[in-house]
Amino acid sequence: MTPGLRRLGDPRPAAVRPGPGGAPAALAATRVEAVREEWVVEDRWWTGAPLRRRYFELVLVDGRDVVVFRELTGSRGWYEQRA
Repeated sequence: MTPGLRRLGDPRPAAVRPGPGGAPAALAATRVEAVREEWVVEDRWWTGAPLRRRYFELVLVDGRDVVVFRELTGSRGWYEQRA
């Protein structure tokens, strides 16, 4: 891949403030109006680098619909993913 370019849909670090129960309460400075959907993805469990993520589809107070996830292994960081 050419330096300075990234693939579409690559996850980007996200500033998520979790609320009670661990669901996002805010993305950066924007409050979450509703969690539309939540799911867990477990993949590559048969390899030395399994993937385990908890996804949230969020509706923000400014009207945006975004998908964020938290790594459940390794860094345990939050990321935003666009289609």
